[in-house]
Amino acid sequence: MFLGITNTPRDYAWGSVTAIPELLGRTVTGAPQAELWLGAHPGSPSVVVNPAMVGGADTLRDWIAAEPQSALGPDRTGLPFLLKVLAAAAPLSLQAHPTPEQAREGFEREEAAGVPIDDPARNYKDPFPKPELVVALSERFEALSGFRPVAETLAEVETLDAGSGRLGPLTVHLQHGLEDTVRWLETADSSALAVVQAVSDLAAALPDEALTPNTSTVRDLATSYPGDPGIVVSLLMHRVTLAAGEAMYLPAGNIHAYLDGLGIELMAPSDNVLRGGLTPKHVDVPELLRVLDFTAYPAPVLAPERVDAGVERFAPEGVGFALLRVTGDGRPVGLGSGGVAPLVGPSIAICTAGAVTLVGATSATLLRQGESCYITPDEGDVTVEADGGSGLASTVFIATGA
Repeated sequence: MFLGITNTPRDYAWGSVTAIPELLGRTVTGAPQAELWLGAHPGSPSVVVNPAMVGGADTLRDWIAAEPQSALGPDRTGLPFLLKVLAAAAPLSLQAHPTPEQAREGFEREEAAGVPIDDPARNYKDPFPKPELVVALSERFEALSGFRPVAETLAEVETLDAGSGRLGPLTVHLQHGLEDTVRWLETADSSALAVVQAVSDLAAALPDEALTPNTSTVRDLATSYPGDPGIVVSLLMHRVTLAAGEAMYLPAGNIHAYLDGLGIELMAPSDNVLRGGLTPKHVDVPELLRVLDFTAYPAPVLAPERVDAGVERFAPEGVGFALLRVTGDGRPVGLGSGGVAPLVGPSIAICTAGAVTLVGATSATLLRQGESCYITPDEGDVTVEADGGSGLASTVFIATGA
C-alpha cells in the first residue's frame, strides 16, 4: 500500500517563515514553520490523508498500533526512523545525543528518580539513541558540527585576541584540552563569562573582510544570544557549509547546531537531547559533559553511495536506517532485490521537486512536489518513474530501514 500522509509543521521560533510552505506548495502564514515530521513519533505523528484506506485511523501511529502486521510487516515492533523537513532561519541550540548505552542508563535513572516525563529538566524521554543525518535542499545549509583540532582554535584565538590579552584564560584552558575548556565554559564562572564577552567584543570589532567562518559565527551568535557560553564553544567547532545535495552525519556524542537552511533530516525516533547553550531550555552541564565525545575529527560530511545513475544512498553504518535520493531523468528506476537499492521494511517517501510515480507489487501512486506517502513492506520492489510531463526535474527522498 502507498498511504498518503501529511502533517502540520512545528512552529519553533527558529523556523523559516517561507521555506517549508514554498516546498510543500502551501500558504505562507507569517508564522515560523521549523519542522515537518513524517513518521509515527508520538510528538507529532503523521496524519493519514485518506483514513478509509486504513480502517478509519487518523494518524500513522494509530494505524500501526491497530494493525502492526499490515503496517510494519512481520518481526517489527515499530518504525525505526523519523523523517523530517527542517527549515532553520536562526540557530538551533548547541546539542548532543547519547549512545544506546547512555540513553538506556539515563532513562532508567530518571525513571527510578521519579522525574516526570514532561518535566522541562528531564534529559531522557526514552531509552533510545538519536543518530541523525541531514541532506541540504537549499543552495547552502549552514551548521556547526564536531570539535576541530585544538591547534586550529588556538591559532584563531591568537589572531582574534590581537595582543589584547583578554583571551589569555581561554588559551590556558585550550592547552589543557577540549574537555577542560568546555567544562570551564559551560560551568560559566566569572572568568568564563568575561571571556565570552571578550570574544563577542573582539569579533564585533573585526572588519567584515577579516572575518573567518568561525568568527562570523561568533558575531551572529553574540547578537542572538548575548553572554551565552555557546558563543565561545562555537570557536572550538567546525563551521560546515553544505551545498544542495550534500549531507552530514551526526553520531552519538557529536556536538552540533544547525544555523540556517532547508534540509531533509532522517533520525532515530528519539527525543533525547542534551543541550549546551544557545537556548532558553534546560542545560544539564554534568550530563552534557558525560555524553560529549571530545575527540577532534574532520568535519562529519557524509558522502553517499552512488548506486546508479540518479540514485544515491545515505546510510551511516549501524544506525538501522538509510535515505535514498532518486533524481528522475525520464527512465524508471527499480528499488529492491531486483533493482539498484533495497527498501528494507516500511518506508516513507517525499517528493521535493517535480512529480514521480511509485509503482509497487500491489498498487501505484503519484507524488507531486511536497506530497509524501508511507510504503508498506508488501509493495516489495518499488519502481520510481519520473513524470516527464511536468517539465521539471523530479526528486524523491525515501527513508527506509537498513
